[in-house]
Amino acid sequence: MLDIKFVRENPDAVDKACESRQNAHWDRERFFELDEQRRATIAEVEQLQAERNAISKQIGQLMREGKKDEAEAAKSQVSANKDRIAQLDEKRGVVEDELFALVAAIPNIPDETVPYGKDDSDNPEVRSWGTPREFDFEPQAHWDLGPSTGMIDFDRGVKLAGTRFYLLGGMGARMERALINFFIDMHVKAGFKEWWTPVITNHDSLFGTGQLPKFDEDLYHVEPNLYLIPTAEVQLTNIHRDEILDASQLPLMYTAFTPCFREEAGSAGRDTRGIIRVHQFDKVEMVKFAKPEDSMNQLESMVAEAEALLQALGLPYHVVTLCTGDIGFSARKCYDIEVWLPSYNAYKEISSCSNCWDFQARRANIRYKDPSEFKGTRLVHTLNGSGLAVGRCMAAIMENYQNADGSITIPEVLRPYMGGIEKILPEA
Repeated sequence: MLDIKFVRENPDAVDKACESRQNAHWDRERFFELDEQRRATIAEVEQLQAERNAISKQIGQLMREGKKDEAEAAKSQVSANKDRIAQLDEKRGVVEDELFALVAAIPNIPDETVPYGKDDSDNPEVRSWGTPREFDFEPQAHWDLGPSTGMIDFDRGVKLAGTRFYLLGGMGARMERALINFFIDMHVKAGFKEWWTPVITNHDSLFGTGQLPKFDEDLYHVEPNLYLIPTAEVQLTNIHRDEILDASQLPLMYTAFTPCFREEAGSAGRDTRGIIRVHQFDKVEMVKFAKPEDSMNQLESMVAEAEALLQALGLPYHVVTLCTGDIGFSARKCYDIEVWLPSYNAYKEISSCSNCWDFQARRANIRYKDPSEFKGTRLVHTLNGSGLAVGRCMAAIMENYQNADGSITIPEVLRPYMGGIEKILPEA
């Protein structure tokens, strides 16, 4: 979340940030009403406390001087002040709760390098890699290749769990596992520490990374205060919630594989075929904790790490900068990496890498200390990125590596993870 002091001193910047984002707004008038009430209440409490302390010191002197009536009056005044302070503290708590909720609903301020735009059609391309394949036969979509090779069973997935769920079998299950291991191995080699996290999380963790309260409808509820995770970002970032890190540790680089669960409440009618937009999917995530002056460099290196995976797999992609109208709630700057999918004749997102600045760290109270640089503590900068979305990567491999006979060539770098198999054949 944003610093309340920043919001107070820069309301026009908050206005501009909300106006440039989709479905973002804040109640400026109410903010200043609450902020004034809070500050006035604090000032009155401090005045009453000072009066109470001064009168309390007088009581003993009055008693020693035999001025019992005056001492009793002073005691009554101290008691009245105490009662009034209690009332004001209660009022202050209510005001601060509403003020906190109001500020917590304000999205992050986009970095000055983020381009203005209304939606994803305004995201400028940064670079591209590889050339989309030109087929000398009629290529199939992964939703046709999956059943024909026995890799994906859509009907039985729906039977087991409902719409937008699918079942992997045979070489599909094996490729899923192979991709996960390949991604993790690459990240660990690059210096990331691997974690194995719970797939159930709590309210505080989801608030820390910004999913709650705004995106409650996209989450799967297990109990009133427990949820299935939408991404490993939630768990990896909250490992250090309410902790103070040492500057010498930074940047910390974490990675984890988890299944992810999303209601996709606002995506009715979008990407209904195949495994591009489903309720449960596997993803390998990257998370970093960095010093403020280093976080933008860490963002670029995180994008490069995700790109390295696609290059190793030989999958064409491009990188776009998300514009103000498309950037996520917690992000200050974000790049999307989109892989080429012949079935769409277009690029589709396979990784989103964000620098959240101190937005998540303030919500989750993650700080660091560096006695050689400053006194006290400062908020870290948090970053997260997909490395990669496994199901979408499998779909891209199936479509880009398909052959005229319906078989699928396995990318060379993935073969050691699949027992040396070079090709997946259609089922008889």
